[in-house]
Amino acid sequence: MKAVIFDMDGTLFQTDRILETSLEDTFEQLRLQGEWEGETPLQLYRDIMGVPLPKVWETLLPDCSGATRMYSDQYFLERLIRNIGEGLGALYPNALDVLEKLKANDIQIFVASNGLKKYLESIVSHFALDRFVAGTYSIEQIESLSKSDLVKTILKEHFVTQAIMIGDRMSDIQAAKDNNLLSIGCRFDFAQEGELQFADVVIEDLSEVPQIVTHHFQYQPLSAYSKEEG
Repeated sequence: MKAVIFDMDGTLFQTDRILETSLEDTFEQLRLQGEWEGETPLQLYRDIMGVPLPKVWETLLPDCSGATRMYSDQYFLERLIRNIGEGLGALYPNALDVLEKLKANDIQIFVASNGLKKYLESIVSHFALDRFVAGTYSIEQIESLSKSDLVKTILKEHFVTQAIMIGDRMSDIQAAKDNNLLSIGCRFDFAQEGELQFADVVIEDLSEVPQIVTHHFQYQPLSAYSKEEG
């Protein structure tokens, strides 16, 4: 089986469309509860975008209790889902067209994200991505909170023999390398040049994906994907 595994935030979904308002809502709630003073650390969140949410709140709320971090996590998730449902979010240009082309060429499509399951389900539902996506995987499903392990799970569960990983952050690129996959880095909203330099290919628009995928699968021998641990 040939497959393409996409990250969600900053790769398929324009998270920045709902990020600021959702984060502002969350920190305003913390201010009302006396748990936060000052401005919302929006830029800090952008800098660490792509890491699992528990690590996000450890970074944004270093002096707060575990209970406050858990509350913030849940409140933020609720606001994200609400904003998605209200149509404030958007997919990146050409995303649906690319997914349609890949599926038409018998390529299985998966999503591997550090986002929470309910959040990912809301995006898939709102944009009817299940027309194209064979499976959506959240970091919640992996005890190690490692995207490399998450991608490995997809490969094993679906008996994938050839695959490509597409994402915008180092965790996506590292997941590809750890699983011996081609990595495509997206130079989009949250991408950082210091991380993209490690990707095998860097794109400016999703419309570039079908040609890269076709070329890679045509010339990449199956033996390149034969590394198996255990």
